[in-house]
Amino acid sequence: MTTSRIVLFGATGFTGRLTAQALLMLGARPLLVGRDQTRLDAFAASLPVALPTAVADAGRSESLARLLNAGDVLISTVGPFARWGEGAVAAATEAGAVYLDSAGEPTFIKRIFQRYGPAAATRQAALITAFGYDYVPGNVAAALALRKAGAEAVRVDVGYFVRGNMAKRASAGTRASALGVVLEPMYGFREGRIVREHGRTRQFAVGGRRRHGISMGASEHFALPRAFPGLREVNVYLGWLGGLTRAAGVLARATPVLAALPGAKRVTEAMADRVIRLGNRGRAVDVGISSQTVAEAYNQDGRLLASVQLDGGDPYDFTARILAWAATTALADGVKGTGALGPVEAFGLDALLDGCSGAGLHLSPA
Repeated sequence: MTTSRIVLFGATGFTGRLTAQALLMLGARPLLVGRDQTRLDAFAASLPVALPTAVADAGRSESLARLLNAGDVLISTVGPFARWGEGAVAAATEAGAVYLDSAGEPTFIKRIFQRYGPAAATRQAALITAFGYDYVPGNVAAALALRKAGAEAVRVDVGYFVRGNMAKRASAGTRASALGVVLEPMYGFREGRIVREHGRTRQFAVGGRRRHGISMGASEHFALPRAFPGLREVNVYLGWLGGLTRAAGVLARATPVLAALPGAKRVTEAMADRVIRLGNRGRAVDVGISSQTVAEAYNQDGRLLASVQLDGGDPYDFTARILAWAATTALADGVKGTGALGPVEAFGLDALLDGCSGAGLHLSPA
């Protein structure tokens, strides 16, 4: 018999360090895993309590699989996920573990739901991808709006917005992941199915201002229609670019042409590698950074039925704290299902809302 435990893969990275500290705050004692024993030892020595460490490589899933048992909870913060994330997914699936990650890359999220989910279900594993600021707030806000709207709702639009200087706060992993997304195909959910799209934009009313967002592939497109079978359309928009959003939409519509250019993918991968080699530059939490997530539910005639806004603080802080909440909750109580799961499917809306509140995300009083 073995005691189930939390395994944190990528523990010495920017998000991994924040997540380790959040786990400690909840009383958890995770196994810290990374590819460099020296960095693991240095990080472990900086913590207020002694934690075990182990070495594993993202490129060799067997090195991580030997650390996992059925019932364990694996958190992966190793990005860019489209390049290095699959080893952790394979290891968790093989072990029959619960898997959580901090991914925000559309292609990787789609892969989890379409390719890895069925295999995980047969092994009694649960794969819960994009369990951070990307894309828990939108799943929660949308589910609340759809619950409020009732059976008449057939469409939901989600918008993610941030105030403050996120460019300075962004980690090397985030910047590398963003570069990797540049040439990847986007998707939405319309007419009851996943469809390709590029450069779709729209405006949202946020805090009395009109703010633009550009469409992005996300976990909402896969998870929400399963939780709300009446849905025929799900749209997710990121509004981090401000006045540049519409220009970004024009560029996004040219993505299929750019991606077809010889060597284009190699160039973006080389740029991402350089960003990572320069190291993590994510700065300490900036109290000037805040997040706003809006969800709007509509009927088949396009009439707005319900709107919900969630307000939070620093996205990295939220990601670390919600991952820690999910891991400790899954370890104690398990999750609701196997295979690829959305946040609401895995924990239930009310429990997840409580977890988000503890991680600093709250319903707007407006």
